[in-house]
Amino acid sequence: MQAGNPEIHIDLRRQRLRLLREGRTLHDFAVSSGANGIGEIQGSGMTPRGLHVVRARIGAGAPGGSVFRGRRATGEVWSPELHAAYPQRDWILTRILWLSGLERGRNRLGCVDTFRRYIYLHGAPSVCALGTPGSHGCVRMANDDIIALFDQVTVGTCVLLHE
Repeated sequence: MQAGNPEIHIDLRRQRLRLLREGRTLHDFAVSSGANGIGEIQGSGMTPRGLHVVRARIGAGAPGGSVFRGRRATGEVWSPELHAAYPQRDWILTRILWLSGLERGRNRLGCVDTFRRYIYLHGAPSVCALGTPGSHGCVRMANDDIIALFDQVTVGTCVLLHE
């Protein structure tokens, strides 16, 4: 991690994300990680641990609540009515910070590759509980929180996911 650059630390036990700069907390947000727990294996629905970087930033300038599928905006904006029409959809909203693992064999390459698992930090519907695991492996955040975070990080920002 480089001095002066922001860092993201995600405590998977406490379900909290902190944005740090030079060891000082700039923001502290509630999150929701994988409902299946903590782990790295592809297809597990678990949230990976270890050191990562933001590999891509997706959704700059999109309205809050914008719906993404396959990392592309659908043109929809989340609403309770849209949610009711598609109750099984994995809602990825507002912004996406796509992560890539840095630890070969732990979260990079093979069946543990975070990037190939499509693990993101992303916005979530207001009906999704934060502060408790509930996602399909990604890290969910409130829409206003992901906007605030997105606006302060760049591609290459370090992200540490830990227990």
